[in-house]
Amino acid sequence: MELWVWVTFCAAAFQTGRFMLQKQLSAVALSAAGATFARFIYSAPLVALGVVAWAALKGWHLSALGPGFWAYVWAGGLAQILATVCVVALFKHRNFAVGITFKKTEVIQTALVGFVLLGEGVSPLGFVAILLGLAGVMVLSGTPDAPGGWLRNLANRAAGLGVLSGALFAVSGVTYRAASLQVLSEHPFERALITLGAVSVSQMLAMWLWLIWREPGQVSRVIGAHKVAKWVGLSSMAGSLCWFTAFTLQNAAYVNAVGQIELVFSLLASTLFFKERPSAREYAGIALLCGSVLGLILLV
Repeated sequence: MELWVWVTFCAAAFQTGRFMLQKQLSAVALSAAGATFARFIYSAPLVALGVVAWAALKGWHLSALGPGFWAYVWAGGLAQILATVCVVALFKHRNFAVGITFKKTEVIQTALVGFVLLGEGVSPLGFVAILLGLAGVMVLSGTPDAPGGWLRNLANRAAGLGVLSGALFAVSGVTYRAASLQVLSEHPFERALITLGAVSVSQMLAMWLWLIWREPGQVSRVIGAHKVAKWVGLSSMAGSLCWFTAFTLQNAAYVNAVGQIELVFSLLASTLFFKERPSAREYAGIALLCGSVLGLILLV
């Protein structure tokens, strides 16, 4: 398999762990914005140190950034913050699975955003594989069996948050790829590290100012919840570095499509650690999703 596939698998694994930790944080007196901020305050300083160390070692300097770098960084950073707030807000809804299912439309939305912003399309067979993966996600989430059927699910707040988060994650993924391509380097890891450093520090400062202005006391609560929050930050840093590297190497729509493997990781975790037995529907969803991922690996 190509490098971008392995890196995407790692990113999905780290993201699964981060969302589980953020769910815990959202249940201990932190707002959605506070739980989101936790991923930045404990990761941005480490990433910044990594950038400084890399620059000192390799002789890298700011003049190696293209003209559109900061615009893409700030647009993607804002979109990701808002998307993460939407996802954390979903944790407070009973119909969480409905919202997460609609969040997963980010893969289709990423293909559209990538075409509009970067002119990057997907092949017909690649699009079929993406649709197959979306079908697998729908089956795993089981929304057709929810009370009221599809029309009622489309109208609820969780679905709205899910679709909005998917659109925002699509924008962030494509703009991060665009930003990384503005780093004048032939090394994918260097492009990813520089872009991640700029994004992480910008997000941390922006959210810090926002919380001080709009939610006084949240910053101290995040710091007080450091026993869990620090692991959110570390898993976020590792996952983000993997995502950014993958976006540097491949079309964001394909990366996000393969990244849906995180749902399989979540089911494996529930089976291995919590001894929960998957249903026949879940096995069918896993089969569809794995077929999609395998198809993308073979086609791209």
